[in-house]
Amino acid sequence: MEQPAVGMSTLLGQVAPQMLAYLNAPAFPEINQRARLARVPVMMYHDILPEKQVFFDVTPEEFEQRLQLIKQKGLTPISMDQLVTHLRTGLPLPAKPILLTFDDGYSGHYDYVYPLLKKYNYPALFAIYTAKVSKKLGRSSLTWEQLREMAKDPLITISSHSVSHKVMAGLTKSELAIETQESKRILELELGMPVRYFTYPEGKFDGQAVAAVKQAGYAAALTMDDNDERLAGQSDNLLTIGRIGQSRLTEMVDVAWGGPKLPSWNQTFDFTSPVARTDASIDNTPFIFISGGRPTTIHARTRDQVPKILEGTGAIAAVDGGFFSLEFLDSNAMLGPVLSQSEGEFIPGKRGEIPFLAKRPLVLISPNAVKFVPFDYIKHNTLKGIQAEMPDVTDAFVAAGWLVDNEQPQPIERFGRLYSVNELRHRAFWGINQAGQPKIGVSQEPIGSVDLGAALAKAGFRDAVMLDSGASTSLAYKGASLVGYTPRPVPHVVALVPPADELNARCALVSSR
Repeated sequence: MEQPAVGMSTLLGQVAPQMLAYLNAPAFPEINQRARLARVPVMMYHDILPEKQVFFDVTPEEFEQRLQLIKQKGLTPISMDQLVTHLRTGLPLPAKPILLTFDDGYSGHYDYVYPLLKKYNYPALFAIYTAKVSKKLGRSSLTWEQLREMAKDPLITISSHSVSHKVMAGLTKSELAIETQESKRILELELGMPVRYFTYPEGKFDGQAVAAVKQAGYAAALTMDDNDERLAGQSDNLLTIGRIGQSRLTEMVDVAWGGPKLPSWNQTFDFTSPVARTDASIDNTPFIFISGGRPTTIHARTRDQVPKILEGTGAIAAVDGGFFSLEFLDSNAMLGPVLSQSEGEFIPGKRGEIPFLAKRPLVLISPNAVKFVPFDYIKHNTLKGIQAEMPDVTDAFVAAGWLVDNEQPQPIERFGRLYSVNELRHRAFWGINQAGQPKIGVSQEPIGSVDLGAALAKAGFRDAVMLDSGASTSLAYKGASLVGYTPRPVPHVVALVPPADELNARCALVSSR
C-alpha cells in the first residue's frame, strides 16, 4: 500500500529540538551559540627563518618541535573551511582542534613551513598582502610561482591580507574598498581560485573596515589583539575571529576542545571531556569558568582554603560549595543535608534549620548524571528520600538559589527569602552547560543574583545554581587560587575530576619530578 506523503513541517516536528539548533544557523555573520561552547585556538605565526631577528620569529627546528607537540597531545589541525562551518552551524569539530595561520607571505613559509606541513599532513592558512608578492619588500617575500604551488595543495588556504598592509582602522571607504576588493581580485586572478577569507593587517579594524570586508564578499575574517587574545568561539562574529599568539601554543594544546557531540533525543551528560579554564566578559562583568571532567563534592573535616582541600583528591579544580555553620571556626557542619563521596556518609540537616531551605535547589550527583530539584525538607532529609529522586546518588547538598533552569535565567521571585539576593557581591556558581558538561566558576566583580543568572544563560548553561558567595567565593585550578583575595575558609566544595587519561598523565608528570 502506498504511504501518504509526509510534509516538511511534519518531518521537522519529529526532529529533536536540539537538532533544530543545527539546522537553523544564525544570520551571517553571527556565531552559533553551540560553537561558543567549544575551545578552538587559532594560532598566529609570522616569519620562520634559521636565525631570529625579532622576538616573535620562530626557527624551523622550533616550529617542527611544535608540530610534534601538537601530535603528541593528540590535537587535530583543521582548515579554515572547517572552522567557519563549525562557527556557523555549531557542528562539532575533532576532539582537540587547532588552526595554524601564517601572516605576511615570507619566503620561509615556502622554504620551511610548507614542507613541514606536508610531512605531518597538517592544513594551514596563509595571509597574503598582494603588494609584497614577488617584490623585495621587507626581509623576504614569496613569489607568485611559490604561492601558486602552495595554493593548489588541499592543505593550504590563502587569505587576503589587503593590498598594502595598511592598518584599516581610520581608512576612507574608497581606501577600504581597494584593500578588500582589489586584493581579492588580484589573488583570485593570479591563483585561479576563490579567496573566501580576509585577515586584518596588524589585527586592527573599525566598523567601516568590517563593513568593507562584508561588502567585498568574504565569508570570514581573522584578527588579533595582544591585549585580548580570544579562542575562535569567543569572537564577536565571523568577521572578527580572534587568534592566539604562537608563544602560547604550549598552553593552548591543553585547552583545545572541539565542542559538544551531536545532540541526542534526550538531554545527556558528558563527564569525559578534558577540564579547561576559560575567561569571558558577559554584560561587562568578567567571569572565570572551568568546565569538563566528572563532578563530585568534597566535604572536608574542617574549614580550609579550596586549593588545600583539593590536595591528594585527584580533582583538578573546585569552587566553594554549600552554606555552612558559622557557630564554630573549625566546624564543617553544613546547613541542610549533605552526602559526599569524600565521607560516604549521609548527614541530615538540623530540623530547626531545614524549613528555611525549602524549595532551594537540592543538588544530586551520580556517576552519570546531575539533577537539581526543589528541596523538600520533609522528604529529602534522609538518605532514602534523596535515593527516591536518584537511586545511584553519590553526592547531595542544598545550594543557595536557582540561577538558570532549563536554559532560562530565573527571576528574583525564584530566590525566595535568600539573604542579600540581589546585592552586588562576588558570586560562586556551578551547573551543567548545553554540552552536558559540568561547569563551575566565579564572577570576578560583584554582581546581583538576577544579573548573574542572565549572564550564565548567555554563557551557555543548561542549568546553574548559586553557591555560597560573598566572602566565601573561592575558585581553584591546578593547585592555585584564581580569586584576587583571601576568601573565608570553607568546608565544602564542588570539584571536577579529569578523565582517566588526563588524570593518569598528571600523575605521571608529578611522579617524574
